[in-house]
Amino acid sequence: MGTLWSQERPPEEGQSTEQSRWWAMARRLIMAVLLLGLLLGSSVLLFYIFRSCGPRPCEMPMCWHLLDHYLASGNTSAAPCTDFFSFSCGKSKGTSNSFRALAEENKSRLRRILETPGSWHLGSGEEKAFQFYNSCMDTSAIEAAGAGPLRQVIEELGGWPISGNWTSLDFNRTLRLLMSQYGHFPFFRAYLGPHPNPPHTPVIQIDQPEFDIPLKQEQEQKIYAQIVREYLAYLNQLGTLLGGDPGKVQEHASLSISITSQLFQFLRPLGQQQAQGKVFQLITIDQLQPLCPSSKEMAPAIDWLSCLQATFTPMSLSPSKTIVVHNLDYLKDMSQLVEKQLLSHRDFLQSHMIFGLVGTLSPALDSKFQEAHRSLNQKLWELTERPPVAMDLFTAIKDALITRLRRVSWMDEETRKKAQDRVIQLQVKMGGPEWAMEPALARQKYSDVHLGPSFLQSFLSGIRSRQARIVHSSLQPFLHHRWQVSPWRVNAYYSITDHVVVFPAGLLQPPFFHPAYPRAVNFGAAGSIMARELLHIFDQLLLPGGCPACDTHALEGALLCLERHYAAFPLYGVTSFNSSHMVLENAVDMGALAVALQAYNKMLLWHRGETTLPNLGLTPQQLFFRSYAQVMCRKLSTQDSQDTHSPPTLRVHGPLSNTPAFSRHFHCPRGALLNPSERCQLW
Repeated sequence: MGTLWSQERPPEEGQSTEQSRWWAMARRLIMAVLLLGLLLGSSVLLFYIFRSCGPRPCEMPMCWHLLDHYLASGNTSAAPCTDFFSFSCGKSKGTSNSFRALAEENKSRLRRILETPGSWHLGSGEEKAFQFYNSCMDTSAIEAAGAGPLRQVIEELGGWPISGNWTSLDFNRTLRLLMSQYGHFPFFRAYLGPHPNPPHTPVIQIDQPEFDIPLKQEQEQKIYAQIVREYLAYLNQLGTLLGGDPGKVQEHASLSISITSQLFQFLRPLGQQQAQGKVFQLITIDQLQPLCPSSKEMAPAIDWLSCLQATFTPMSLSPSKTIVVHNLDYLKDMSQLVEKQLLSHRDFLQSHMIFGLVGTLSPALDSKFQEAHRSLNQKLWELTERPPVAMDLFTAIKDALITRLRRVSWMDEETRKKAQDRVIQLQVKMGGPEWAMEPALARQKYSDVHLGPSFLQSFLSGIRSRQARIVHSSLQPFLHHRWQVSPWRVNAYYSITDHVVVFPAGLLQPPFFHPAYPRAVNFGAAGSIMARELLHIFDQLLLPGGCPACDTHALEGALLCLERHYAAFPLYGVTSFNSSHMVLENAVDMGALAVALQAYNKMLLWHRGETTLPNLGLTPQQLFFRSYAQVMCRKLSTQDSQDTHSPPTLRVHGPLSNTPAFSRHFHCPRGALLNPSERCQLW
C-alpha cells in the first residue's frame, strides 16, 4: 500500500502546484485591478478637491462689469514684463484718470438718488438737500431771473465801473464782503487748517490764491498765449452779458488779466519754498499790517484784522493773533501791486474782483453764464491736455503693516515699537461723518440754509452756512474727527491732528472696491490705497534728521537706491516733470504695494474660495497686480509742477519692478525691465 500510495502521489502534487500558480496569478491580477481602481478613485477625488480649492470665475454681475472695464482700458498685446502700464491702461481714452472717472460715477449715483421722488423724510435735512437740488434744476425760474440776481450782488459790492453804476467804496470793504459773504478770495486764500506744531489745533492759514487759468510757468509760451486769448474772450463775454459797453469791457478785461499775470510772477513753487526753508512762517496779524506806516516789510495794503475777523466770525481775533503764512514773499509783492493799483487804477481793481466773483458764482446763474464757463473750461482743457467689506480689508492691511515694520532694517527697536504703536492706535473713518447718519443732526446742521427767492440766493446761503459751520466747529470741543471731504469724494487722507485716516464712501466703489469682487481686486486696488495712507504716518521719519536714533546710513542708502531705481525707467508721453520732491511719494507707493501684497498672501493662506474674473486669463495673483496698476490709469501728460507724485507709468513700474512676486507670476525673464538684477529694501 505504501508503494501504491507513493506511486499515485506525484500527479496530485503536480496538479496542486499548477493550481497554486494559477491562484497566485489571479491574486496578483485582482490586486492590480484593485490598486488601479484605488488610484483612479483617488485621482478623481483629488481632482474635485483641488478644483474646489482653486480659483473659480466670479459670475456675479459686478464682476462682469469689472471685466468690461478692464478689457476696455487694457492692452493685452503689450508685454507685461516691459510695459505693464500699457498692459493695464493702454487703451484708455480721454483723461482716463481712474479717480476722476470714479468721481463722475459718484455724481451720477447722487443724481439718481436726488431725482427719486419721495426718498426723503419731511422736515429733515435730507428734504432741504432735495429742495436745493430741485431749485437748481428749475431752469425755467433761473432763466427767467437772468442776470438780475447777479446785478443785485454787484450793487451790494458798490457796483461795476463797466456798467456805469459804480460807487467807489473802500477797497478793503469790498474785499471783506467778498471773503465773508461770497467765499471769493481774489488775492490770497484764507482758511482754517491744523497748526504745523503739536497739538495741531486749528489756526488761520494764508496761502497763494487759486486761479481760473493755468500757471504761466507750467505752459509753453505759445500755448499760454492761446490760453490768455481764450480767457480774455471769456471775460469779454461776461461783461457783455451784464450789459457793459464792449469797448470798456475789453479794456477792463485786459487789465484784469494783467493783474493776474503779475500775481503769477510772485508765486513760488513748492520745491523752491522747501529749498529755501520757507514752507510756512508763524507771524501775528499786526506783523502783516504794522501800525507804523513807514514799515515796508509785510503787506499793509490789506486790512488783515478786519477781513479775517469778518471771514472767521465768531472767532475773536486780535492784532497779536498768530497765523500761518505759507508764502510771505508773495504777500509782500501782492500788497505792493494792490497799493499801486489803488493809486492809479482803483476802478480796474474793482473790475478784477468782480470778474473773479462772476466766475465763482457761474454755477448758480442762467445758462448763458454757465455755458460761457463750461466753454472756457473745455478750451483750457484742450490746450493743457497732457499727452471683503471695507473695514475687514483695512484691518488686514493694517495688520500686514505692523508685521512688516518688524523687519525694517533701518529702524532701531524703540522707533520700531513707537511706529507699531502709532499704527495700532490709529483711528479709521469710512463712509461718511457720524452726523450724516443721524436725521436730527443733519436737520440741525442745515437749519440756517435759506432757500430762495432765486437759486443764486440759495447758493449764497449755502456758501455762508458752510463757512459758519467751519468756523463754529473750530471753536467748539469736538469728540470726533471733523471730516475734511464730502462722503461722495474720492480723496482719502490722513489727519495729523486727530491721528485718523479717512476713506470716504465715494472711494470705496467700483472699480476700486466691491464686496462681490475677487479679493485680488479689492486688495490690489483699494488695499494699496489704504496702505498708502497708512505709510504717510511715517513721512517724517524719511526726512533728513527725522529719525536720529535710526540707522541713518542704511536709510539714506535705501532712499538713494530708490532714486536710482526710478531713474532707470524711460518716460513715454511725459515731456517734463520734476522729481526732486517726489522721493517721499515714491517710497510710499513702493511700500504700499508690498504691504497690500503681504496682506493678500496672508488672506490666501487662511481663506478658501478665491475667485478671478472670467475670460481675462489672469490668475488671482496676476489679477492683484493688474488691479493695482488700474488705480494709476490716466492719460500721460506733462507733469504738474505742484504734483508731488511721479508720472503714472513710474508709479506702476517702479513698485512692480521692485516686487519679486510680480516677475514670478508673470514669468518675466531675468534682466527684463520689470525684473531687474537689483532691488531696493526700504519697507
